[in-house]
Amino acid sequence: MEKLEIQAKNLTKMYKLYDNPKDRFKEAFNITGKKYYKEFYALKDVNFQIFKGETVGIVGRNGSGKSTLLKMLTGVLNPSDGEITVNGKISALLELGAGFNMEYTGIENVYLNGTIMGIPRKEMEKRLDDIVSFADIGEYINQPVKTYSSGMFVRLAFAVAINVDPDILIVDEALAVGDTRFQLKCMDKFVEFMEQGKTVLFVSHDINSIKRFCKRTIWINNGNMIMDGETDEVTDNYIDFLKSELTLEEYMERKSNPVKQEESETGKTSEIAEFESLSIYDKDGNEVDDINHGEDVKIRVKYNVFDTNVNEPVIGIAIRSIDNKYICGLNTLLDNHKVKWEVGSNVCELIYEKFNLTGGSYYFDVAIFDRTATVPIDYRSKAKNFFVKMGYIAEGIVVLNHHWDND
Repeated sequence: MEKLEIQAKNLTKMYKLYDNPKDRFKEAFNITGKKYYKEFYALKDVNFQIFKGETVGIVGRNGSGKSTLLKMLTGVLNPSDGEITVNGKISALLELGAGFNMEYTGIENVYLNGTIMGIPRKEMEKRLDDIVSFADIGEYINQPVKTYSSGMFVRLAFAVAINVDPDILIVDEALAVGDTRFQLKCMDKFVEFMEQGKTVLFVSHDINSIKRFCKRTIWINNGNMIMDGETDEVTDNYIDFLKSELTLEEYMERKSNPVKQEESETGKTSEIAEFESLSIYDKDGNEVDDINHGEDVKIRVKYNVFDTNVNEPVIGIAIRSIDNKYICGLNTLLDNHKVKWEVGSNVCELIYEKFNLTGGSYYFDVAIFDRTATVPIDYRSKAKNFFVKMGYIAEGIVVLNHHWDND
């Protein structure tokens, strides 16, 4: 069985916020039990399990509760309610050098940090050479830390944290420290940890780094755990949420209830023709809402024609991102395709071969135009929303057809 290394059960951290410092004293001596504070939940009823060898990403906006969670994992904070269980020795790259004494030398601070982490002095003596070599600050290792430059300080702090052979490593935006050579060394050590089967919690605002290193990701927002699952799906939804500029409640409502087709932008019911529906079909002919990146997909547009006295009408389909950026527009005029135009219901199909947009949420706009694709007979914005499922194979908006070569 997999070894359970971290477990959170209904983990909650509540702070009491007082409008006036005097309110603390009023509350302390109030015999009626009146509360003078407002409750603020940095974390609320968070539940998850992390097993040995997992590399788990944690994402969320500033103030979402990520730092509070990490501080409780490392024992810096105690939960207000719930339980957190950690089975293994933790080393955290959070506030590098937080346990350093500025009057002590580098060597003395190495032993001091070992004591703080509960590592015997003899054990730290065995690791001292590796720490000194990794920090690579020369003779300054024997000088008081207060004489160090900021770069030397973080190098030593990182070297101590990374060379104590932890079972669990917590990283919070701390891999890009020092110069380029030192960053390369830090990254090599980070990869070495993962290859050794260590458990890693990786917190970062760099979503591409989360995608690169983590197979699983937890999304926290305003103290609540929103998603816990496969990294690409979680991070794509998180980025969509940020782009949407909606509240979380509005975003989740739209996810569970797809956006309704908007009314015609012509401002009136067309007497010539009207858009009816847009459907998406996968390569096997199944109607879907999600599109798998790299697979063929068919778009079927239904429209009703009332007046056939229109010369060479045009059907257009455009894709926009969730933040309304124009991604791609195609129409039958540009592709020299004659559409069916008979009284009653008609169908026009568009096939995307090897659909190559990157993961995330998008919309289809649909339009019926005159022969010049200038005059809209009927234009429907947000006729259909869809989600692209894609693993971490590229960055940006689209994956262009390509291959690598050595000349």
